[in-house]
Amino acid sequence: MNHPSDLKYASTHEWAKQENDYIVTGISDHAQDALGDLVYIEMPEVGRHLTQGEQAGVVESVKTASDIHAPISGTVIEVNTALEDDPDFINEDPYQHWIYKIKPDHPADLDALLSSEAYEADL
Repeated sequence: MNHPSDLKYASTHEWAKQENDYIVTGISDHAQDALGDLVYIEMPEVGRHLTQGEQAGVVESVKTASDIHAPISGTVIEVNTALEDDPDFINEDPYQHWIYKIKPDHPADLDALLSSEAYEADL
């Protein structure tokens, strides 16, 4: 599995990366591999406030559906609309194709997420 060391991870299999004053998030390689070919992604609404761990959306594959959770608390500022037409982009590279961006309530909360090594040890 590929889990880049410049990202942080939630135990619920989402990744997070700070870019400027917001956090980009998606699902991990482990999650997309376990799900199989994605066919649909339900994304959070722009402007919605999420609490860390709260369900932010759903990813559906040919095998199953799975919730995606907010890795930190904050307000959704953008969703990746390209995934609405082709959710399979995530299967090609789950780290290149983010799901949504969030403006964090407390940017330091990102530091509390798992490193790639800790995430892999948690699998």
